[in-house]
Amino acid sequence: MKIEQRKFVSIAYTLKLDSGEVVDQSAEGEPLGFLFGSGQIIPGLESALEGREAGDTLQVTVTPEQGYGLPREELFREIPRENFPEDLALEPGMGFEASGPHGPVTFRIREVRDDEVVADFNHPLAGERLHFDVTVEAVRDARAEELAGLFQGGCDPNACSSCGSSGGCS
Repeated sequence: MKIEQRKFVSIAYTLKLDSGEVVDQSAEGEPLGFLFGSGQIIPGLESALEGREAGDTLQVTVTPEQGYGLPREELFREIPRENFPEDLALEPGMGFEASGPHGPVTFRIREVRDDEVVADFNHPLAGERLHFDVTVEAVRDARAEELAGLFQGGCDPNACSSCGSSGGCS
């Protein structure tokens, strides 16, 4: 069975950056499952998988534009230094999670100034070229409940990039 719209797909994968650093991978024996064509994975990987079958292996390089996008300047925010613990030594690259109006949000410190911190709310992989080693573990018809999830809280293309969409909060 070939990967196409509305098929449920399971893949084992390793994700590396240009540097060769492994930044994500599926756990041994626990492939990533998703409904093909629903925006649950980044567009560049999804398009490379179309037409593949169980047992296929492939290496895919995904550009930032087809991955998590390019960093967006409007997602850099200045936060008063006083909002951080006084005794905490802040450094660029440090990651934090905070409560936002729509739930938890994550950010990294881009710059530390005397009385403010420049926070980067872009996806951590924004601007990165992504290198995937993928094995297609299974392809099957989607079940009714999996298809129903698309219409009951599935991936909202305007919500955020955590599901691979390019709009929203990134």
